Amino acid sequence: MIENNVDTASEKKKIKKIHILKIFLYPFSFTYGIIVSIRNLLFDFGLIPSREFKIPVISVGNITMGGTGKTPHVEYLISILIKEFKIAVLSRGYKRKTRGFIVADENSDYSIIGDEPRQIKQKFPQVEVVVDANRIEGILKIKEYHKDIQVILLDDAYQHRYVTPGISILLIDYNRPLGKDNLFPVGTLRENPVERKRADIIIITKTPEDIKPIDKRIIEKELKIYSFQKLYFTTLKYGKLLPVFNRSVPINTEMDQLKREDSSVVLITGIADSTLLKKHIGIYCQDIVEIVFPDHYDYQARDMQTIIKRFTAIEKKHKLIITTEKDAMRFQHFKELDEEIKLNMFFIPITVEFLHHELLNFNNQIWNYVRVNKPDRNLYKK
Repeated sequence: MIENNVDTASEKKKIKKIHILKIFLYPFSFTYGIIVSIRNLLFDFGLIPSREFKIPVISVGNITMGGTGKTPHVEYLISILIKEFKIAVLSRGYKRKTRGFIVADENSDYSIIGDEPRQIKQKFPQVEVVVDANRIEGILKIKEYHKDIQVILLDDAYQHRYVTPGISILLIDYNRPLGKDNLFPVGTLRENPVERKRADIIIITKTPEDIKPIDKRIIEKELKIYSFQKLYFTTLKYGKLLPVFNRSVPINTEMDQLKREDSSVVLITGIADSTLLKKHIGIYCQDIVEIVFPDHYDYQARDMQTIIKRFTAIEKKHKLIITTEKDAMRFQHFKELDEEIKLNMFFIPITVEFLHHELLNFNNQIWNYVRVNKPDRNLYKK
């Protein structure tokens, strides 16, 4: 009982500190909001030009900082377009250690192109993956060097208004509604929620599979969807365990094997929010040792030593190191790891699934736009 009282008192003290800190940050949040609003107005009135291109351009982004599922949704777009169209993905390559225009290949290190572009290139080697912080220059060079490209996907580009996409897709995390958040640095909003008006498609991500129709209507009402906008709901689906190293080697490890009493998992995450992943693993394994790092964390040798130490200290017979697919792109950099660690290190891939039979409507909206606007559309019609 004493421990509970201490924990409660400690928690109250922590909440009070956060409240005081937020009060201190509100002036900065207010100033940030004014600057971003002025910038958007300048774009709205054409005082800052925004460029359109004679090629289908689909932008995927968010208003909330991190964790809305951009990469899985970009991968979904690739999966429905790849059989019919030649695709290029243009990303800024967040936290890469390089600058300028770089074309990725399957061996490109995350430090050169970023972890998410590396993930996309490994999964879809036939797709042109390009990184450039200047999206206009990036598109121009794609058109110059890859003349057969028929559609360009812009990753994390909702705030990059120098390019006017043909379709702008805004992702909103079901668990973090815009109306209950604040502008940075008090909250995680990059801009005012009213700017959702720029989106052609709004997708509520990480939605519970059992969401009721009434709850969907409440969300639609709160968002004040315009007549030209389409609203969809998606949920995350976790795949089978895949090895971080030696991808070509067959494995016999399944999640169900973790249900044994003598099983344990070391969960390593460097993402915005690991709650759902931990919950998923918890279905199979009750003994989870979680080591949390910041989003897009650049793992160092000392971090690997910490992970290995925690892993080897576990005395249970069946134990694994599990991480995210994005983190796996960074761990692959450590090629000199002990073979035992490599053999026991896995990641869980994630995909998106549209709810309530919305998949076909979404697919048709994307297909129709690309077919009508692709550069060689006249030849396509013939």
